[in-house]
This record gives sequence, C-alpha cells and structure tokens, in this order.
Amino acid sequence: MTASTFQTQGPSIEQSAAPAALSPFRTAVAYDRKLTTTVPRELVHRAAVAEVMLTDWKRLDDTRFDMTAQWPRGHSFFTAVEGVHHDPLIAAETIRQIGSLLAHAEFGVPFGHQFLMEELSVTVHPEQLEVARTPAALDLEVLCKEVKTRGSRLTSLCYETTVLREGRLAASGRFSFACIAPAVYRRLRPERVFDAEYGPIPLTAPVAPQSVGRTSPADVVLSPTGEPNHWQLRVDTRHPVLFDHQVDHVPGMVLLEAARQGATVALGGSPILPLGLQCEFKKYAELDRPCLIDALRLPKAPSAPEMVLVTGHQDGNIVFTATVTAAPAA
Repeated sequence: MTASTFQTQGPSIEQSAAPAALSPFRTAVAYDRKLTTTVPRELVHRAAVAEVMLTDWKRLDDTRFDMTAQWPRGHSFFTAVEGVHHDPLIAAETIRQIGSLLAHAEFGVPFGHQFLMEELSVTVHPEQLEVARTPAALDLEVLCKEVKTRGSRLTSLCYETTVLREGRLAASGRFSFACIAPAVYRRLRPERVFDAEYGPIPLTAPVAPQSVGRTSPADVVLSPTGEPNHWQLRVDTRHPVLFDHQVDHVPGMVLLEAARQGATVALGGSPILPLGLQCEFKKYAELDRPCLIDALRLPKAPSAPEMVLVTGHQDGNIVFTATVTAAPAA
C-alpha cells in the first residue's frame, strides 16, 4: 500500500486504552476496531462539520482509493424523499467531496486553490437507498481516470466512484473538475475577487414549496416568472447548506438542486425520486445577475423512466445543462 501524503496513523484503540483502574469512567471498554469520525472539514471544502459525509480514506495505488462515508437518517436539506429514500443528491454531494479530499490530501494541492466543476453524473439504486434505523454506512471505491498536471501541480482530475451499502451497489458516479491557483483565479476573475460592489442580487420570492417537492420556502431555489417551466434562479446566500461558506459565484450544488426542482415541476409537481443526473457546467453562475432556468420534458418509451432536460442561462449564455432521470416517489 502506498502511504497517504496527508493522513497520520495514531495508536489503535486496543493499544491506547487506559486500564480500568485509571479510567475516569466506571468501566473501561477496549474496542477491537477503530472509532469512526469524519475527515477534516477543510479537506472537503465545508465550513460545518455536519455537512461532511466522508469518514476515512486509503490509497491503494496511484489511481485507486478506498473510502468510507455515512449518510444521516435525517438532514436539514438532504431530506428523505417521501420519508422513504435517502436523497439522491446526498450521493452527488458525497461524490463531489471525494475530489477536494484527493486533491488536497493525495495530490498536494494547497488550500486556497479554486475548484471549477466541469461534469458530474450520478446514478442511484432506490432499493439500497431506503432509510433504515441507523445511518447508512458506505464503502466507496474510487478510480481516477484522468489526472492532469502541469509540472508537479494538479490542474484537473476526473474520477469514477462506486458506492456500496453493505456490499450492495447503492450509487455510482463520475466527477471532473479543474484546479486553479489563486494567482490565475485573480487574473480570470479580478472584479469578482476584489470588488465589494459585486454582491448577490436581491432575494426573489420562491415558488410554492410543494410544487418542487419541498416543505420549506427557504429550500426553494426557483422563483416564478409567469411562464410555464421557466424560472429565475433564487439565490439565498444565507442558506446554511447550499451556501455553507462564502463564495463569489453560485455553487454547483445549487444548480443541481435547481435541476431537481425544475424536473419536479415539469413532471407534474408531485415528489420525484431522481434515479440519475448528468450535469455539465459551462460557466460560472454569477451572484449579481439573474440566472434563468428552463425545464423540458423529453420523449420516452412507455416503460422507460421519465427524463427532463434542465438548462440555466445567464446573459444569454448557457451556464449549465442537466438531464434528470426520475421515477415517481413511493
């Protein structure tokens, strides 16, 4: 096994457990396994520990890694679909977190570099997404397909992930991103980085939460325009999950949620269980200008799942496209 460039290995529990007589507790128990915790939140670009899904990782060779993760039974934003299935977008977020962890911990990218999402796809298997009486413990198999560098510096990464729950396939996905050094980022986006006048546009009114599969208006990312299947992106920079930390553009997970909500409306407004998402991110979605979202229900065979194409435009340019494959919720 190749050693991680980041992790350090401390003594195991059985090696370091205090004798019962020295323990401040009434009974000291020596465990024969490691205790579980999340990975450092900085490695996955989260400010809140509660938003960290990954719990451990191990390098197998230059391109393969084993990881573990956990999905909570309840989450403030990734709520269970109809109370039955874990939200498929929590699978997308888990797969996204892998990229920043690998970049920093295994490929030597310093903190402060910017990551630009390029492509994200995820497919889930509903029978393995059911919420149980305990959090979902997951094993992740990660294969890096493309590792691009300039000199010794990582410039982009593409990887595929298999998510297993008790040995059964729960989800799979592919993610790619570019890694941009701070000096380059300042040249690309000087006005966004340095000019305080570029703040978010005023918060717009949400569509009815029930129409997009939500219960709280705070979690709605679409605002009505008066046209069917056409909305303005609702950008609430105070949202504690979608805007977990300060950014100078709309996060990719906000656009994924817009795709899910747009598909929900296009399919009639009843809750849907996304079976798959295929997303391409073309440009930064800026905070200070309206971003328009459109949803188009695609033709399908009678027995096939529903498919909806969702696109985002800003200043006449495509920001992202997403194809949502969905089945009615249970």
